[in-house]
This record gives sequence, structure tokens and C-alpha cells, in this order.
Amino acid sequence: MNPLSNPTAQAVDNVLIYIFGFSLILLLGITAVAIYFVIRYRRSTNPQPTSQVHGNLWLETLWTLLPTLIVLTMFWYGWVNYVGLREVPDNALQVKATARMWSWQFEYPDGRRENKLYVPVGRPVKVDLISVDVLHNFFAPAFRIKRDAVPGMETYLWFTATEAGSYDVFCAEYCGLGHSAMITTIEALDQADYAAWAQPAETPQPTAEPHGLTILKEQGCTGCHSLDGSPLVGPSFKGLAGRTTRLDRDGKIEEVEADADYIRRSLLQPKADIVEGYPPIMPAADYLSAEEIEAIVDYLLQPADE
Repeated sequence: MNPLSNPTAQAVDNVLIYIFGFSLILLLGITAVAIYFVIRYRRSTNPQPTSQVHGNLWLETLWTLLPTLIVLTMFWYGWVNYVGLREVPDNALQVKATARMWSWQFEYPDGRRENKLYVPVGRPVKVDLISVDVLHNFFAPAFRIKRDAVPGMETYLWFTATEAGSYDVFCAEYCGLGHSAMITTIEALDQADYAAWAQPAETPQPTAEPHGLTILKEQGCTGCHSLDGSPLVGPSFKGLAGRTTRLDRDGKIEEVEADADYIRRSLLQPKADIVEGYPPIMPAADYLSAEEIEAIVDYLLQPADE
């Protein structure tokens, strides 16, 4: 994406260039004067001081006022552009982004939920940031936007995609062991593609994945629990039905069979039963509805060949 056509990136870049430009001019000017003085007044040609000047009002006034004015202009320019980053255009599409260890979920006004942020090209998008566990940070480098998602506080940012494409989104605040995997994308679609994406499907596809699996993916559970048996931050979901699991309960190791009650308890009280060899870092999934929990239970208890 060309930053010159991206309003949020342009605002940030202009301030950076302005401050960097003045800093570079001052650096070169002060360095040049220092080098001149070192050569012109070196000890070999001027062994004894000859100047009797004890002060110069105009010079002292100049080097006091000029840096002050430069710093004030930097502040003013930065403040004006900061205010622009906080003032959301009236026609912005509003999307709620929920951050949790370690995934992003985006909810649209029609109730649709996605793991990627789909936006139309040319329309401003306001992203309301919510965290359900710890401090996270929404960072999209292509748009120069970065904002904390704070538990118990609603924050926001906005941007406009001017070109279709896929743009990275990172969590820029260390939030635990899976922090580096908390990555998603902004998918900027042209008007026709976005309209087609936003159109609800008339009938469900016969090959659609189980509802429980869809919920696990939407909530970011598959970022910590693999579906193919590979080790991640948490134990794999593969072959969970009827599997005997070794649990650490208050320092005592017990073996239990994975059943519906075990799965429900693991979702709502994850620190009650800690699978041996894994850290107790899973947050409680108390934001799930009873229907969503049962869909997850049904999916995880399916035999492996289904």
C-alpha cells in the first residue's frame, strides 16, 4: 500500500518526517560549527585565548527562542495529527475486536464473527478494542495504527484501506507464552468483493465444518490446542474423546477419562484440572453461551473417524 494515499499512515509519516528533518538539520549544523571551531581555534594556532566577549544578548536570545519555536511547532503538528487519528469519520464501518490469549475475533454489526478483519476499500473502519483477559495491543504497521486493548476499558482506532490486499496485524504487547502467535490480517476487499463477502449464505453448505469446530477457531482455541496431535502451548484436541488424561490437582496426579463434564469444567474452570506437563495459563471461557459450550463438547467427543 502506498502510505501517501493512506490517511492514518500519512498523518504519522508527516509528523515523523517533520521531526526527523529538523533534527537532522540541527545535527548537521551543530556538528559543522563544532568542527569549524575545533579547526579554527585549535591550540596549535591559538595557544592563548584572545576573546574578551562575556555575552551577546542577540545571540543568546536567538538560540533560546529558535529551539523553543521549533519544539512548539513539533508539538502543534503532532497534536493536530493525533487529534485526526482520534476523530472517526461519520460514515465509518464499526467493528468490535475482542482480544484474548492468543487470538483476535472481529464482530460485525450483523453479528458475523471472523478471525480476520474484512474491510471495504475506500471506507473508513472504526475498530472498538476489548480485551477479556490481559493487556493486548492492536498493531497494523501498514496503516501506522497501534492501540492497547485494556481489560475493563473500551478503546478504539480507525483506518481507511485505499488499496485491496492483505495487511498484517500483530499484538504489540507481551501477553504470555503464545504472544508471538497472536497474528491475524486485515483483508481489504474492493466494493464488489466485499459486498459478496458480506452477503449471508442462503443455505448452509453440506460440507460445512461442525459448529463446535467453528467456535473453537473463532475463539482462537486452535492457536493453543492443535487438531492434528502436534504439541502446542496446550494439549491437542486430537483423539480427546475417551482419552485418559493425567491431571495435576493440587500437586496430586490423577488419571481421568475425558468426558462431557471434564470438557465443560476445563472450559469454565481451566485451572481446576491442569493437564500434566502444561502451564496453567488458559483463561476461563465464561463468555461462551451454553449452546456454544455444548457444541464444543459434541465436537470434541466425536470419534476420531467422524
